[in-house]
Amino acid sequence: MALSGLSNQTGAAVAALAFPVLGPLGVVAVRQYVAALALFAVVRPRLRAFTWRQWWPVLLLGGVFGTMNLSLYSAVDRIGLGLAVTLEFLGPLAIALAASRRRLDAGCAVLAGAGVVVLMRPRPSADYTGMGLALIAAGCWASYILLNRLVGRRVPGAQGAAAASAVSAVAFLPVGIAVALRHPPTPGALLGAMAAGVLSSAVPYLTDLLTLRHVPPRAFGLFMSVNPVLAAVVGWVILGQGLGGVEWAGIGAVVTANAVSIATTPR
Repeated sequence: MALSGLSNQTGAAVAALAFPVLGPLGVVAVRQYVAALALFAVVRPRLRAFTWRQWWPVLLLGGVFGTMNLSLYSAVDRIGLGLAVTLEFLGPLAIALAASRRRLDAGCAVLAGAGVVVLMRPRPSADYTGMGLALIAAGCWASYILLNRLVGRRVPGAQGAAAASAVSAVAFLPVGIAVALRHPPTPGALLGAMAAGVLSSAVPYLTDLLTLRHVPPRAFGLFMSVNPVLAAVVGWVILGQGLGGVEWAGIGAVVTANAVSIATTPR
């Protein structure tokens, strides 16, 4: 679980290093290609056997997957890795709290909301466009969870996820060509974008599959709540994006709300 979280956030930080050359759009395009190739090599989905009932949620999942990565990386470029991932984390937190009727979960929602208010408080240096992009990523992550459940019920194994990654890669193909023609990539930038695809897609996917064979889903979800903290630390170490006490308090509120909600959920 630690490897999965660190790999994911390190991949995002490495991707940010390629932004000056490729921009978030070019980096996401390369990441989608690498993720699709990696998943296809491992899963080998039988696309010709898919019915329309299976294809339409896969197509939606592919669109959400690409939009989520693009909006997140664009947010990272503007507001930093730690804040972007924290705001994006509101997506799965909202899914966890939406169906609950417990007073404790209502309190967790209030705590998370307070953390968001702290992170988005008005100040001269606030980048509301970047924050808005991170919230779009949060909405996409929530949609990704719901669509993944639907695809998982209709498509055997991990074939749906592999097919969705291929759909996203095909959609980004003309974008990648246009970016390459306009801003020819340097070997270092291209390597960074490819590393982001491996570290943020292939490695977490495979390690999560192995982890969930040995760790209960509830414990896995509880550990997932530390991702905003990992993102803040990785952003500081690799990108030099330091955070103040107020930002850490906001991140802590969102993380605590998620952890308390999962830890107290009845079995």
